[in-house]
Amino acid sequence: MASPDAKVVLVTGCSQGGIGYFLCQRFAQEGCLVHATARRLDSMEGLDKSRTWKHTMDVTNGQNVRDVVEEVLGQHGRIDVLVNNAGAIAVGTLVDVPIETVQSTFETNTFAILRTAKAVIPSMAKRKRGLIVNISSVTGEFPTPWNGVYCASKAAAHSLTEVLCMECQPLGVDVMLVAPGQIKSNISTNMAAHFKMPEDTLYAEYTDKIIQRMNVSQGPGSLPTAEFARRVVSRALSARPPRYMRLGGGAAFVGILAWLPRSLVLWISWRLFGKK
Repeated sequence: MASPDAKVVLVTGCSQGGIGYFLCQRFAQEGCLVHATARRLDSMEGLDKSRTWKHTMDVTNGQNVRDVVEEVLGQHGRIDVLVNNAGAIAVGTLVDVPIETVQSTFETNTFAILRTAKAVIPSMAKRKRGLIVNISSVTGEFPTPWNGVYCASKAAAHSLTEVLCMECQPLGVDVMLVAPGQIKSNISTNMAAHFKMPEDTLYAEYTDKIIQRMNVSQGPGSLPTAEFARRVVSRALSARPPRYMRLGGGAAFVGILAWLPRSLVLWISWRLFGKK
C-alpha cells in the first residue's frame, strides 16, 4: 500500500537501457509513485509494476503531453516531480546534418521542456509546491565538433532551465538542471545503428573522428547509470534540491573549463575531438 505522502513523479524518455529507465527504477525504490513515459510501451518492459505506471507519450506532441499530464493529475491529484529526460542525439557536421534532423532534435531536447512545463506548472503553482528536473548535458557548456546540433540544443535547454528557475520562484516551484558527463547508456549504440556519412560530405577524412566522438560518452570513465540515478534522485527528493548538478565522467574537467577564456576552451575542444 503506497504511503499517502509518496511523491508522484512523471518521467519522460524511459526506454530500457537509458537514463530515464534507471531514474524510474530509483524513484520507485525510494517509495515514489512513478509514471514512466516513452513513445512505445514495450520499450519500458521490466519497470516495477507495483509502483510504476507506463504511458505512451511523444514529447514532441503537445496534445499527447497534455493528455498524459491530465491522466496523472486525475489519478493522484498532483505531480510532485517532473523529470524532463527525453533526448535525441544528432552526430555529424553542421553542414551535413539535414535541417529536418536539426528541427527534430530541438523539438525533443529543447522545446519539449516547455511543452511539459506548460502542462505541469499550473497544477504545481496551485499547491505552491513541486520540482522540475531537466536532464541536459555538459555539452551545453562545452561544445565539441561533430556533435554541434546536440550541443546547441542542450545549450538552449540550459538557458531555458535557468530562466524557468527564476520565473518559477514566485510560484513556489523549484527547478533543477542536471548536466551529465559520461554516463553508461544506450544512446550512442542507438545512433551508431543508423549513422552514415553523406556521399558528398566535405569531411570524409574525419569519419573516424566523428565515430570516436559518437562513442566518447561510453568510455572507461563513464559513470554507471544506476549510480547516476541514485545520486540524482537523492538530491531531487532532498529538502533543498540544488539548482545545478554536474556529474559523470569528465564532469570535473568541464567544471575547470568553465573558468577558462572561451577561445581557449574551444581550442581544447578541437584538440581533443577534432584535430587529426
